[in-house]
Amino acid sequence: MNVKVLGLGGVNCRRLERRASTAVEALLGEIPSLEAAIKQVTDEEEIAGYAILDTPGLVIDEQVICSGRVPQIDGIAGWLREELAGSDEAEA
Repeated sequence: MNVKVLGLGGVNCRRLERRASTAVEALLGEIPSLEAAIKQVTDEEEIAGYAILDTPGLVIDEQVICSGRVPQIDGIAGWLREELAGSDEAEA
């Protein structure tokens, strides 16, 4: 699973990155075999490629999940679980 935080590195971008890391760590407690990488994307051209109107943005496996706000950890964990459930169904 690839998680990207889109933004130029401001306070909200760093906050979203911390929350995403915390959500991934919580999932690792539930699913030890989970492989997830979190990447901070600060390149303006790369961010523009995701067509978001405001940063920070959260991208999970190349799908924009939210932008312009910093969601709660529980919300991020829920989106990660949904992505895992969707990828499990695709593999079946």
